[in-house]
Amino acid sequence: MKDYRFQEIFALIYRLFLAYFFYQIARLLFYFFNKELIKVDSISEYFNIAYYGTAFDTTAILYVNALFILLSLIPLTINTGRVYQKFLMITYFILNGIAYSMNFGDFIYYKFSQTRLTMAAIDVAKNENNIFKVFLASVVEHPFVIIWYIILMISWVFLYKKFTIKTSKATNKIKYFLSSILFICLATLLTVGGIRGDFQHSTRPINLVDANRHVENPLHGNLVLNSVFSFFRTINTNNFKEVHFVDSAFIDKNIQPYKIYKRDSISPKPNVVIFILESFGKEYSGAFNKNTKIENFQTYTPFFDSLATKSLIATDAFANGRQSIHGMSSILAGIPSLKDAFTSSPFANQKIQSIVSVSNEMGYDTSFFHGAPNGSMGFQGFGNILGFKHYYGKTEYNNDDDFDGIWGIWDEPFFQYFANTLNKKKSPFMATLFSVSSHHPYKIPEKYNGKFKKGTIEMHQPIQYTDFALKKFFETAKKMPWYSNTIFVMVADHPNQIAYPEYEKAMNRFAIPILFYSPNPKYKLIGEISKPTQQIDIYPTLADLMGYNKKIRSWGNSLVSSKVEDNIIVNSTGIEQFIIGDFIYLFDGANFTGIYKKEDLALEKNLINEPKNPINELGKLKAKAWYQDYMDRIINKKLN
Repeated sequence: MKDYRFQEIFALIYRLFLAYFFYQIARLLFYFFNKELIKVDSISEYFNIAYYGTAFDTTAILYVNALFILLSLIPLTINTGRVYQKFLMITYFILNGIAYSMNFGDFIYYKFSQTRLTMAAIDVAKNENNIFKVFLASVVEHPFVIIWYIILMISWVFLYKKFTIKTSKATNKIKYFLSSILFICLATLLTVGGIRGDFQHSTRPINLVDANRHVENPLHGNLVLNSVFSFFRTINTNNFKEVHFVDSAFIDKNIQPYKIYKRDSISPKPNVVIFILESFGKEYSGAFNKNTKIENFQTYTPFFDSLATKSLIATDAFANGRQSIHGMSSILAGIPSLKDAFTSSPFANQKIQSIVSVSNEMGYDTSFFHGAPNGSMGFQGFGNILGFKHYYGKTEYNNDDDFDGIWGIWDEPFFQYFANTLNKKKSPFMATLFSVSSHHPYKIPEKYNGKFKKGTIEMHQPIQYTDFALKKFFETAKKMPWYSNTIFVMVADHPNQIAYPEYEKAMNRFAIPILFYSPNPKYKLIGEISKPTQQIDIYPTLADLMGYNKKIRSWGNSLVSSKVEDNIIVNSTGIEQFIIGDFIYLFDGANFTGIYKKEDLALEKNLINEPKNPINELGKLKAKAWYQDYMDRIINKKLN
């Protein structure tokens, strides 16, 4: 029977089985490290999730082990020899060890991105030169991730060696080669089917959205997945595809991609200052949580709260993306990121109408400030596409004494630099600052140790520090001549760590504050907007306030217009999420996977299988129309 290589086949099956076993352990650890973000109600529910995850594990394991499988089966007649078996083992653990580590990196990465590791993370990382420092800081903060990885890899090697192959030579080489060819053909068939994710007649391989077919809670989809699958499946993917669901008349009436806001000419024109505040989620601010009824709520933004009492604030606002660069495109250009980020797509380098282009057209000086090394996060490149006339980064700041060692210049000194640089400019100007300090690894300058309350999560002290930096900025800026005729906008790029269960809810993972303030009463920026709003509303709101009376391309709406406009709120966790009217719709680009009441922010009760009603059918049609227009404008370069 040795001519049929059965002991080698059994060894191969055993070695692949070990990969399945350790992937399930990684899934369990992923859940353990992120159980505050992904709630599982029972052991049986977890096992159900793990069962469906096997299909995604199969794809990942076969991707990684395709070479190992081929080397195990190729008929070389020396396959059972000690040297060749050692070579196989080294190959096996190099491939699997690297791939397996992705799952462990996701234990930490998921806390910030709240999505599985994809190529989008590489698109962000390639603009950074501090990734190694961030990695080391993460290891120091979460040593058990590394410890668990080492323990499991040692265990994996130990179990691998438990099945040894006895050295043997084929006595009938015809049988040996024919059986090998048969096994290779069978393995190829099974591997291709496994990588696709099924052995049926599916028209496409399974992808990230298929994880949501097996769960009622969309957040459980991230537990069904594994990081190797999500990474490999997004290599060279492009989910920007034209679709046709409705005619153009329906889009013009219900989506209204072009708006005109008529306002009397304003003289002098207002300066515009936009603060995009890193990770400054709604959860941290008392002014934006008056109605959330969170027991024993603590605020960590005293200055921001005091400014809110003199401002126009949106208390039910959402981010349109999950990462910083998504926030930049949403806030400044009104372009959200869906399954794939627009900014890392093949279509980003096109002419784009934005608050930057509008400001340039109106004769404004336009500047972008970011205290990180120039080019970090892709901001400088995208800023050039938008048309900023000036960029001020760590290079222009030119004082590394204020460098935090990882991300950039501490917020307090950089905010002062921001104010002083603006003071040298001729009005009107439009300037955007993207802060850096309220961010992992959650550090504050040593001189402020003990100044801010600890809070319950690591994020609370850096948030207080950025709030303090804002206070110091305004103390400086209000003494300057340009201050009195300036419109200030403050908005988060996305939320971060979560302390309260209210913000563990799926939709509240995108909850952010939006604030408009001006010391000039003529802009009437005071009050509260309680209806759902989003980052992409900022661009049309500012164009309206600045007196830009021409047509603008925008999926958002002016928050200060007297027009009655329906707002479609959109963001994505890999499944596109729309708030339309009184319902939340989940759409994968082809089909709806969920319908929830607007109040069901945790997405707990899916109404998708309830009897159809006209309101939901119209809502679904609007979601499809929005998606169709988004794809059309991005792909066919209609963003101007």
